Amino acid sequence: MGRHAIKTPPHHATWAEFLAVWRAADEIDVFESAWNWDHFYPLAPPYDGPNLEGWTMLAALAQATTRLRLGAMVNGMHHRHPAVTANMAATLDIISGGRVELGMGAGWNEMESSAYGIELGSLKQRFDRFDEGIAIIRSLLDQRVTSFEGEYFTVTDAWCEPKPVQAKLPLVIGGKGRTRTLRTAARFADQWDMTFPSQPADWIELDRVLRDHCAAIGRDHAEITRSVHLAFPDDADPATLADRAAGFFDAGVDVVVWSMQGAVDPRRIESLAAALT
Repeated sequence: MGRHAIKTPPHHATWAEFLAVWRAADEIDVFESAWNWDHFYPLAPPYDGPNLEGWTMLAALAQATTRLRLGAMVNGMHHRHPAVTANMAATLDIISGGRVELGMGAGWNEMESSAYGIELGSLKQRFDRFDEGIAIIRSLLDQRVTSFEGEYFTVTDAWCEPKPVQAKLPLVIGGKGRTRTLRTAARFADQWDMTFPSQPADWIELDRVLRDHCAAIGRDHAEITRSVHLAFPDDADPATLADRAAGFFDAGVDVVVWSMQGAVDPRRIESLAAALT
């Protein structure tokens, strides 16, 4: 049976509205997790509109909920040093009682990166940096001491204490890149997420690439949870959305992340949940 999550992109709405939706979702068993994102600008116009910072929200939402797993889908590696990210994730896992999933991506948004003077770099640079950062994060979360020397990051006899509540804090890697993203997912991911595939066949094609990368390094691909983002627009019929999700579950997807578009209103997720059960 397929599993479901809710995502509230933290733009163009108020804190009170997001809080109400998350509290409602926490009471609806059909939703196993809830997500925001790691961006500083809205991703829909007007781009100079409101957009709340994701990690700060998550710390508060961890205290406002009791059951939902939670995270940002996904964090840009270039936004902060990976050692800082590891410490933030460990602390949030403690605050939430072991409910964090750490979403990570290589970064892509030139608009906000350029405005804030955060170097994004070429595609090769982004993914070289991403690979280094993921290796550091995984080691800091799992090992007592970490040393790593790379082109982008160096840590020396570093530790991250206290450790997360979870024995292994899950890493979620999001992206569609066949050569780099899916290869990194095969090495490190506990979950791979694909955003907004138009049809199950598109997801199946990339899933085959992930399986090939896993085979090349001797990893069992079944160890990796598969998720997809599907749009949850204002005017959508919940029954139609449920049917759409069923097609992806039939193809082999484990989790559908319903990304809210439009009004941030608890009544919308209640109607969706009723159609999904």
